[in-house]
Amino acid sequence: YFSLAVRKMKVDITSQHVALSRKIRTAATAGILGIFMGFQGVAGAFEGSPGTMISVDQLRSRNPAEVVIVDTRPAWKFLISHIPGAVNLNNWQDFTNTEKSARGILIRDLSFIVGKLRPLGFERNKAIVVYGDPRDPWRTDGRYFWMFEFYGFSSVAILEGGWTRWTEAGGAIERGPANLPPPSRLAENELHLNLDRVADKNWILERLQSDNLAIVDNRTRSEFDGATPFGSPRGGHIPHAVHIDWRDFFDEQGILKNSDTLVRLLDTYKINRNKEVVVYCTGGVRSAMAYFVFRYLGYSVRNYDGSWWDWSYHPELPIESS
Repeated sequence: YFSLAVRKMKVDITSQHVALSRKIRTAATAGILGIFMGFQGVAGAFEGSPGTMISVDQLRSRNPAEVVIVDTRPAWKFLISHIPGAVNLNNWQDFTNTEKSARGILIRDLSFIVGKLRPLGFERNKAIVVYGDPRDPWRTDGRYFWMFEFYGFSSVAILEGGWTRWTEAGGAIERGPANLPPPSRLAENELHLNLDRVADKNWILERLQSDNLAIVDNRTRSEFDGATPFGSPRGGHIPHAVHIDWRDFFDEQGILKNSDTLVRLLDTYKINRNKEVVVYCTGGVRSAMAYFVFRYLGYSVRNYDGSWWDWSYHPELPIESS
């Protein structure tokens, strides 16, 4: 980082001598921090929480040996072209339970997870960068961001603007299957279930009347009002939930809106950083992208991965409908 940043900076000439400019000092500081702190040192270019989003230029400057790049687009798109060195995780359900009522709930068996990730080169000390297509109607890059945080990986970021920004910036591409590294030595004891990142039905039910909890439904308005396009046994929403379609956090091109705009949106629903937020949708996929947005803004947030599939399956749980 340091040498790359300095080479790109200009030197100011003042009073016949060379002075180290403010730009160089800033770049050098960021570079040194980046060496020791991974994403934390380079995230200052963004308005949100350090480490949750990385730019194209920042990804380019990373040592490929120190990062796992995850492409979440469909396999056929990956084969056509992808970021060099990326691996393709294109089916979020590979990591979920198969029972009908629990289709969105992540598998908690760490031996299973290690078996999935080790052949792809994942290591505990490697940073993870996730990218997808900003036009994806489900934005599964958000699901993988949340999943990796839940499994205890400490340096996880989403690529700002995803595949679109990478290609617009002239980023290098590869074609064909992934060029996988040798299997890693990732071990079960290097991972843990980060329970602060997830909510289940009992956790929500216990806090349903709390003024300190904000429940956010990220489905479409029609689903919030009672439509069940994905086979849920009951329609409606969790009591006291507010409706914010996850797409409202992004512009028409699928690019995240600026922080001020996002905070103003949340303020209209009386959601602030003093509250704990839980997000949900049908199976915890769309809400996982909302989870990323809240993390980016510095809010305390959990994703309810069971979401409406789980909640609606249990007749003893209360619902509301519009």
